[in-house]
This record gives sequence, C-alpha cells and structure tokens, in this order.
Amino acid sequence: MSSLTSNLYRFGEFSLDPQTRLLKRAGAAVSLTPKAFEVLLVLVRNGGRIVSKEELMNAVWPNSFVEESNLTQTIFMVRKALEETGDRRYIGNVQGQGYRFLVPVTETSGAEAEEIPTSAVEAAAFETPAVETRTIAEVQPRPRTSGTRFWRPVVAACALALLIVVSGVGLWRSRRASAEPPMKIMLAVLPFENFTGDAGQDYFSDGLTEEMISQLGNLDPAHLGVIARTSIMRYKHSPAPIPQIGKDLGVQYVIEGSVRRDSERVRITAQLILVHDQSRLWAREYDRDLSHLLQLQEEIAREVANELEFSLSGRRPIEAAGAGTVATAGAKADANSYDAYDSYLKGRYFWNKRTADGFRQAADYFQKAIDKDANYGPAYAGLADTFSLMSTWYLGPQQELMPRARTAALRALELDEGLAEAHASLALIKENYEYDWAGAEKEFRRAIQLNPQYATGHQWYAEFLAWQGRFSEAFAESERARQLDPLSLIIASDHASIVYYTRQFAAARKEYASMLELDPDFGHAGSGMVACDLQLGRYDDVREVLNRWTQHGEKTWSMAWEAAVDFRLGHPDEARVIVQKLERLPASEADRTALLLTVYSRTGDIDRAIDLLNQAYADHSNMLATIKVDPIYDPLRNDARFKDLLRRIGLGE
Repeated sequence: MSSLTSNLYRFGEFSLDPQTRLLKRAGAAVSLTPKAFEVLLVLVRNGGRIVSKEELMNAVWPNSFVEESNLTQTIFMVRKALEETGDRRYIGNVQGQGYRFLVPVTETSGAEAEEIPTSAVEAAAFETPAVETRTIAEVQPRPRTSGTRFWRPVVAACALALLIVVSGVGLWRSRRASAEPPMKIMLAVLPFENFTGDAGQDYFSDGLTEEMISQLGNLDPAHLGVIARTSIMRYKHSPAPIPQIGKDLGVQYVIEGSVRRDSERVRITAQLILVHDQSRLWAREYDRDLSHLLQLQEEIAREVANELEFSLSGRRPIEAAGAGTVATAGAKADANSYDAYDSYLKGRYFWNKRTADGFRQAADYFQKAIDKDANYGPAYAGLADTFSLMSTWYLGPQQELMPRARTAALRALELDEGLAEAHASLALIKENYEYDWAGAEKEFRRAIQLNPQYATGHQWYAEFLAWQGRFSEAFAESERARQLDPLSLIIASDHASIVYYTRQFAAARKEYASMLELDPDFGHAGSGMVACDLQLGRYDDVREVLNRWTQHGEKTWSMAWEAAVDFRLGHPDEARVIVQKLERLPASEADRTALLLTVYSRTGDIDRAIDLLNQAYADHSNMLATIKVDPIYDPLRNDARFKDLLRRIGLGE
C-alpha cells in the first residue's frame, strides 16, 4: 500500500481527492466518469453557493460547444454515485439558475489526508478515457468497460471476435429461416470523439456521427433499429461504460470512433462493439484528404454500414451505384457547400433545445445554410420545423408563422421528394393549421415509409393519432419513437400526454415526475404535472409549481392556472380578479387566447369559452387540434355549439 497525500474534501460518508481523482465512501472507491468527477468537484468547492449551469459547463467542458443535456446527464450520474434518493441530500436544483451542494464540506491536507490504496489509484486511472492519452498511431479505439482493467492477447481477442461474429451470423440466419418473427437488433452510434484539439471542429465529428446514423438506419429497418441523435449525444464529452449505455438505450451493439484532421487530411477510426461483453467485432481506419468532406462522410458511413451488415448477416451488400443514391434520413451529404451543412447541423442543435431562444437561433442557422446553398433541401425542412413549432408554442402569430413553415416545407420537397423530415413538417402544418386530418396522415405515413428510423416522425404521428382518440395506435407509435430515442425528454413528455388524454391522471403524473427528476427545468413536464395535479385535486402542489414559475418570470401562465385553482377551491371572486388582468393583455399577444381559454374552460363560463374557441377557429389556432380528447374541454362537451365546432374542424361525427 502506498501513501499519497493531497487536499481532501469530506462530506457525510464521502471523501473527494482532486489529486488521485477518487471519490470514496467509508474507505471504498466509488466509480465516477471523469466529467462526473469534475462536476462534483466544482460543486463541492463551491459548497452552499448556487453554481449556474453556464459556470458548470464552462468549468467542465471549456471551449467546447456541448448540449446542456450533457450536464443534466452528468448530474444524474453524480447523484447515482452518491446514492441520492428523492430527498436531494447532497445536490439541490435551483430552478432556472443552477445547482447547489447542500451538505457541509470540510477540507484537510498533508498528513491529515487518508491513505489511498494503490489498487484504488489504478481503478481511478482506469476511469480516465483512453482518448486523452492515445496517439494517432493507435488505430483501434479501445472499448469502454465497467470492470477491472486487463489486457487480452491479440490472438485471443481476434478469436473471440470471430466466434461472436460466427455465432451472430448463425442466429441471424436461423431467425430469418424460421417462421418466428425476425429479431430486432438495436444499435447506437456513439458520438465520434474529436481528436483535433480544436473544439471548433466538433461539427465535423458530429456531422460524421449523424451521417453514420442515417446510413445505418437505411440498412434493414425491419430488423435493425438505430438510436436517434438526441439520445446518443447525451454521451458526448461524458463517456459512460458500455454496459450502462446498452442498458440506458436498450441496444445490443454500439459503434464508437474518433476523428483527427489537419489542414489537408483526416483520419477516422471506428469499431463495432458487442455490448454484453464489450468485445470488438471489427475496427477500421480511414485516412483521406479533405478535398470532398461531404462525400467522404457518406463514403465512410456506407463502408461501415457494409461491414455491419456483413457482420450481422454474413453477406456483402451490393454497392450503391454512385454517391448519393442511398436515401438518408438526416442531413444527406448533398449540399454544395460544407459551410451549408455545418450551419444546418448548428440549426438542428438549437432546434433540439426546444426553447424560445433555441428556435430563434435555429431559424437563423437554417437561413444561413440556405444563403450558402439555395438548393439544400434539409435546411428548408429545418426551417419548416422551426416555424411550425414556434407557432404551436405561441412564440409569434400563427397566421404569419405557419404559412412561412408551409412555404419552406414545400420548397424542401420540391428539391427532394424523399426528405422524410419535410413530409413530417408538412403533416404538422396540415393538422395544426389547416385541420386537414386526412392530408396530415398521408404525409406522416410517407415520412415514416421513407425513414422508419425517424423518431420525431413516429412521435408526431403518435400525437396525431391520440388527438383523434385512436389511442391504441397512438401508444404503438409512441413506443416506436421511445425505442429509437429512449433519452428524449420531449418524446417522453408527448407519451405522458397521451396517457393524460386517456384520463389516467395518476399514471401520467408519475411519468412527468420521472422527467423532472432528470431535468427539473423541463417546462413541458412541469406544465403536464400542473394539469395532472389540478385534475387530481392536488392544489397545494399546483401552487408550489406556480410560485416557482412566477419567480422565473412566467407570470401570465401562472396567473391563468392560479385562477383555475381558485375556482376549484370555491373562491370565484379571486379568480375573477385574475381573469380581468388577463383580459387586459394586448390582443396581439400570441398566447392570449390560450391563456383565457385555460381559465374559462375550467371556471364554468361556457359561453366565453365557446366564443374563444370560435375565435381560435377563425385564427387557425393549433389549440383546436386537441379538443376531441383534452380533459380541459370536458365541461363543454354537451354544448351543441362545441359539437358543431368539432364537426367543422373534422373531428366530430
């Protein structure tokens, strides 16, 4: 046993050693990924003080363009290591601000520091990613493992990999030859590591990852499922052990790799790993010049796809006749300018944030992509998605945003009829703005036909089916979306909404609560919880949430829900005072009608609620899309005027 001394931070049963990068509990080492350790260290050193999300991300991922979901996932991993339960003993979340370490911390140094066993130091070294110490000569990326570090002889590794491939081929063939339904294999393409040393090059590695997902998704959708980008990007800059990734995502295989480039050449490594024992089935290196970046990405992705199909099915696929003939679901590498593709990727990054600022920045980047390449279809599809969601989120006048979304979607399809995203965008417009349910279903089906792996397409189609009361079909589509994108909070939220529409309020509330465990600032889950609590009569819980909303500037929606609570509690005078304030909002406010409808549909003023619904119909508002199933409208369902409105928008008998 060797004795290493350093400053130690002690709290509760734990000690944290910055020098050896060890977290220990009662003398035993606790496994933490490097980024999780760094997040915990920042919080501990700032014990009692609110550390903003921006401050944490700058400290842990300096000079990197990373998604906030990386921080959320890393906080979750830290809490798991500390064995936190719902009581939040160690790490508190201050909604809209950041995180705070809650327990007292003492610091010791020198001789007071505890002895660290050599074996524990080795265990900590194992947790440090291999990518930080590898050289470019190391062709094959090393798989992440969760047990004790060990080295396998090369011959043994090759023999094992060969045995696994042969076994896999036999299983694949036997399944296809039998009368049983074919086995669905799930695969995750982990974010390719950027080894250039320049965080500004992340978009090249991200682009390769996205193109790989698209190419592999077109291999055999009936038998191979590929996890969507939004779920796998949780693991960017925050590596987790392969078994944990397999469990989180429900996959049997993962692909991981790295990218290193200079001014003229790029070197890319990739390997296919079997999850259950982390064995490497194959590994490849690609060393090319940078004269045609987009073609290079598609070429490499196709080669990897061919290797994967051979590994799983035992046959070599016939090469596509020339670049660009393989339909891709995402940003197909057909832009005339890499700058256009780069702007498109940035647009999708901000679009996936699902925030007001995120949508605005996404629109800017999609427009930049179009300015750089006016014939780049995916950028128009992205613009259509952005304007559509801005409209349904009341971030601007619907009669202005939806026509702009429709123009962009039609332009995307004019350039490339095979763009699944554009068909899904057009379906969203038809259901939310035109009330063309048959047309929307046709477009959703076309999108899914073109790309069965498009998780968002399944998500939106599930929502469409639920709004018509076709719940069994809706749940089936929602499950497909969740399988393809298991860590997506917005997909989970939409699934909970379907549960809510079926009047299973307690079950829906439980699902929303699980989302808020992962991200307490996730607004969709917060709103869903309020709606469930109101239906369940949990008025104190509603007021607690509304108080937090008010503190963070969301006053108008808080007022609307507060009025509904007052009415339910038998305080109509208090409710009327709030309603009068809402009535004085400018008519130009995009969400004014929705706010007032939230109040009047729950306070018994049926005449005013019907008037507002008719106004929404005149405005082509998406509020009417849910009226057949949303419990908010239950007090109005026996009114003849409400039934007439249902018929006019195509949802009545």
